[in-house]
Amino acid sequence: MGGYRVMRQDDNGNRFLVAKDLDRAEAQRLAAEFEARGHKQLYWVEETAGAGGDEKRTGTGTGTDAARNA
Repeated sequence: MGGYRVMRQDDNGNRFLVAKDLDRAEAQRLAAEFEARGHKQLYWVEETAGAGGDEKRTGTGTGTDAARNA
């Protein structure tokens, strides 16, 4: 079981879980695959929370960092 998930943000700012329990490489590959489809959606990879409770994002989005961190 992996520690990464792929998230999506739509044009209205709504965020959705796309996939979870992936290893980092698979999560990044999946996010890149969705981005390549040319939709206006924003995709990114997050490291799922461990015991510390924090989530870490790794950049694979077509939008700006400001949009990704909003």
